Amino acid sequence: MNAKIGPLLLPLLALGAAGYATWHVYRANQPLPSAVPPLPPVRAPFPEALAASGLVEPATEDVAVGPHVPGVVEEVFVTAGDQVTAGAPLFRIDTRQAAAELAVREAALADAEAQLRRLRSLPRPEEIPASEARVREARAAVVDADDAHRRIARLAEGRAASEAELTAKRQALVQAQERLERALADDTLLKAGAWKEDVAVAEAAVSRARSLVDQAGIEVARLTATSPIDGEVLKVDVRAGERVGGADGPLVVVGRVRPLHVRADIDESEIVRFDRRASAQAHPRGDPGRSFRLRPVRVEPYVVPKQSLTGDNRERVDTRVLQVVYAVEGDPHGLFVGQQVDVFIDVAARSTATTGETLVQR
Repeated sequence: MNAKIGPLLLPLLALGAAGYATWHVYRANQPLPSAVPPLPPVRAPFPEALAASGLVEPATEDVAVGPHVPGVVEEVFVTAGDQVTAGAPLFRIDTRQAAAELAVREAALADAEAQLRRLRSLPRPEEIPASEARVREARAAVVDADDAHRRIARLAEGRAASEAELTAKRQALVQAQERLERALADDTLLKAGAWKEDVAVAEAAVSRARSLVDQAGIEVARLTATSPIDGEVLKVDVRAGERVGGADGPLVVVGRVRPLHVRADIDESEIVRFDRRASAQAHPRGDPGRSFRLRPVRVEPYVVPKQSLTGDNRERVDTRVLQVVYAVEGDPHGLFVGQQVDVFIDVAARSTATTGETLVQR
């Protein structure tokens, strides 16, 4: 039995292998089914169009706000999407030390101002009657000394008083007159008030103390980061308790999103076809059926290395581009800051003009 099957086994295996090879070749040569893209490709809206990649940005560009001084964040006042006005607080660094320094300097200012008020209020009304009383007392003493001196002088003429007694009364009269002069001078000095030079020194002390208070107030104010513009908070990347002020990126990003702008990157090789007055449209990625009309705003006349990459595997990272800024006309609903769009610029008019110029030259 085995002797009969053995000679037939090899031809059967060869026949099976040939059949499998034929079937495999047949399957491999079948036409592949056409792949349907999940989204239809964007079609240029102009007969002749210059294509560029664009990035949606605020009209003010992205304004990145960071801290003036390093420290620990005490409070964050905004969240993404909030509307803010210029000067509105965004976040605040710990203010305890700066606030304490401000309080010390305010106390020093209050002391200097009190010293100045004291000098300007001189003389005190209560001191004037006492000074005038001392003047009257000195005058009365002069009258008594003068009367005693005249009496002793008459007695000395009649030999009833000695020369020593006369000399003593004369000296007493002179001393009383000197005390009167001193009382009058003290009264004049008192009523004259503070010396103008002392007032000037006190005013300088107040000015210096006020400057120190202003300086401390500025240090306190610098601990609160504020919005430099009216706009919308686009991004918040800071939390209470975090230490900031080192190599941090933008902590809060604000911008004016009415209107929105589109920054289009035109490859260096395509600049010759670009016309800044030409019509343009933007199409959001993933929604080729929607389009937004663009109005030219400005051309930044400095060709720079391309930074905004679209993810296309054919894209070169060493490309240099001319950046053109357009304003989105109409309602920008559905566009967000940072979103990539496809920009198409009508170059038909420029091509016609270029062709006409070539014919004229010929």
